[in-house]
Amino acid sequence: MKNKVRIIAGEWRSRIITFPENADLRPTPDRVRETVFNWLGQDMSGKCCLDLFAGSGAMGFEAASRGAVKVVMVESNPGIMAMLRTSLRKLGGGQVELVAMDVSNFIDSDHRRFDVIFLDPPYRLGLLPELLSRLHSHLTLGGLVYVENEKVLEPGAEWQLWRQGHAGKVFYQLLKSRENGKSDLPGDV
Repeated sequence: MKNKVRIIAGEWRSRIITFPENADLRPTPDRVRETVFNWLGQDMSGKCCLDLFAGSGAMGFEAASRGAVKVVMVESNPGIMAMLRTSLRKLGGGQVELVAMDVSNFIDSDHRRFDVIFLDPPYRLGLLPELLSRLHSHLTLGGLVYVENEKVLEPGAEWQLWRQGHAGKVFYQLLKSRENGKSDLPGDV
């Protein structure tokens, strides 16, 4: 299934979303998404999520399918944004907000807080450390940040590693801000 990804669970289970050919697009593999959403508790009801570098939309649409009350997906590439709009129209997800904007500008200008932030920038840009340092004020109390990278990320002292995994060439982690306290997600103590 080239340039297509399947939503795993929830309201849109088994629905296919498509995305354009682009070297920087690496949709999060099914196995990784399944693991991450197991960590998050499967049901995202009542949660607000932010999908930075939305790309194919796999993480954001998956969260919306699983009941997230709000999913903001940020993407600056016009061709990719057009495909996200097409996918959103096909799915009919009123809880999804698409934002055509540079991620850095979004972080500076939007002051909402989110329960889960998905952060998966193009690997070649090396943006994770700089962006992570700017996300604390965008998290709810106990909020989590999902990061995906080509190697294990050392997130720094202001972050606590909550969960991590590896599949093929993908390393993924869920991080808690030490500034924002305890999460209400399953498994948190």
